[in-house]
Amino acid sequence: MAQKQTAGAFDIRNVIAGLIGLYGIILTFLGLFGDEEGDKTGDVNANLWAGLAMIVFALSFALWARLRPVRVATEDTDAEPESRGTA
Repeated sequence: MAQKQTAGAFDIRNVIAGLIGLYGIILTFLGLFGDEEGDKTGDVNANLWAGLAMIVFALSFALWARLRPVRVATEDTDAEPESRGTA
């Protein structure tokens, strides 16, 4: 009998959330502590706002993966295999 199990860390949404979240944290720190280049963006701290948006996006993906996990059917390895009587 097949059992249902969650994909866990192998769910692609967790990978996407981790990568986007990491990039968002890096951009947020650059926006807070980096050089000011307001003349290129019209006095808007683009790194800060993009980093915060990426962190929110990553948190929403992680929450989505947590609330609606992917179910994977697995084989029951403890059960004995069916014997095929060829006698």
